[in-house]
Amino acid sequence: MKIVVVGGVAAGASAAAKARRTNEHAHIVLFEKGSYISFANCGLPYYIGDYIKQRDHLLVVTEETFKKRHNIDVRTNHEVIAIDRKNKRVLVKDLTTEKEFYEDYDKLILAPGARPIRPQMENMNLANVFTVTTIPDVDQIKELLSHRRVNEAVVVGGGYIGVETAEALRNVDVNVTIVELSDRILPGFDIEMTSRVMNTMVKNGIEIVLGRKVVKLFGKHSVKMVQLDDGTSIPADLVLLTAGIRPNIELAQQAGLKVNKGIIVDNRMQTSDPDIYAAGDAVEVTHIVTQKPCWTPLAGPANKQGRVAGANAAGDNKVFKGCLGTSIMKIFDLTLAKTGLTEKEAKDEGLDYEISYTHSANHAEYFPGSRLMSIKLIWEKGTKRVLGAQIVGREGVDKRIDVLATAIYGGFTLFDLEQLDLAYSPPYSSAKDPVIIAGFVAANIARDEANIITAQQLKAALDEGEDIDIIDVRTPGEYDAGHIKNARLIPLDELRDRLGELDKNRTIVVYCTVGHRSYHALRILWGHGFKNVKNLSGGYISWRTI
Repeated sequence: MKIVVVGGVAAGASAAAKARRTNEHAHIVLFEKGSYISFANCGLPYYIGDYIKQRDHLLVVTEETFKKRHNIDVRTNHEVIAIDRKNKRVLVKDLTTEKEFYEDYDKLILAPGARPIRPQMENMNLANVFTVTTIPDVDQIKELLSHRRVNEAVVVGGGYIGVETAEALRNVDVNVTIVELSDRILPGFDIEMTSRVMNTMVKNGIEIVLGRKVVKLFGKHSVKMVQLDDGTSIPADLVLLTAGIRPNIELAQQAGLKVNKGIIVDNRMQTSDPDIYAAGDAVEVTHIVTQKPCWTPLAGPANKQGRVAGANAAGDNKVFKGCLGTSIMKIFDLTLAKTGLTEKEAKDEGLDYEISYTHSANHAEYFPGSRLMSIKLIWEKGTKRVLGAQIVGREGVDKRIDVLATAIYGGFTLFDLEQLDLAYSPPYSSAKDPVIIAGFVAANIARDEANIITAQQLKAALDEGEDIDIIDVRTPGEYDAGHIKNARLIPLDELRDRLGELDKNRTIVVYCTVGHRSYHALRILWGHGFKNVKNLSGGYISWRTI
């Protein structure tokens, strides 16, 4: 059997290695149009920012090691430019010699990845304009930084790579401006979860320009300035294009394979041609929550897909069940993570959903160094199954998002979350872990044991002039330090003695710092015949964020 793999980074390298482990006697050829295989794409910004000191640490597996360990015919700087399905061969171009030749196959695995979007702007041919996609990209950026030729950088695009690269440049004392076309950075998250991230970036010296695009570059040989569509000019010795990526589906498309946004595959990573498999950033797979096709260009799913494609091409019968889009990122001292659907995605899917906000310490508050993390939980009203979660905080975010990802993968409901048996010791968690707290709060809402209003809903109601009594149940000191406009202070411990101050016929919203004391206040008021009472989800922290 002869297996040809197109693409040698995450999915392609995984596919080739798994094919070898599955079939020791197969002839496996891997073509990669770049100069490196299996390098750490996700580590590129951290190498730019000197978090990763050694360039070699980006090379997960070298070409030579791959050949020796896996007995795979690796050919870098070779681009597959056409597929001849009828004759089961691919047309390959040697990028070093410019010569073209055919390579036959019994099974073909496509892992061509994705390419960066290059926004249209004048004078794109100026020097010092790069993407952050390959090792040669960052080699050139590092060369400029090493000679102190960069004082001002403009990052075009505020997605994952843009934000991570902006932080990396600040870490090496470069002034950075992010220009983002949409009204927010990190549009894959809900906006209230990224506002804290944006504030942290600004505090650390990153300028953020939203709702604008770069239309022109200025400079004699290398870029010196960019111009935005409103006429604003920003100095720039370096421009990085991080406005997203686009799947490389053209090869599959030209071969007549079924494609949509990405290459269409089944759960065995098989394309519409039974002898051709595909994996990685170029394919569409099933979203575990919606059971609909989705394009999720992330390293974790790409590696797993490659593993399945490689095994099946070599004669096995494995499946890839789908993905949740679980992701996490570092922004200075903050961590931001998500899994499953965002609220926007749930709304776009037409799902009947509910949300809650909780703010919990990463470990026991009496143990030194505890820090709050904010969790947004999204669930389906009817089934009570968890649809998605987002977390922002400083410590312990990674642990909690993985628990929630596992819960969603397993089809858990809110009532399962509150029953989880998670590890507890004061340095690591609380007896009520933040995930369990999120489960408690959401389950209370689902059982009609609590009635909530979000900060967004309260703000909209007040803006529309609704007559609402807002009661702050915190202490006088907390109230004086900051409170919702026109809120009345009735500390929780005084509430039962001051019920006569409240009108049972009016709408009442109670709040505290995170929603815990105000939940007690709601239960007290309900117990005394106040029916139209709502608790502000996430308390004053959520209000302040909004």
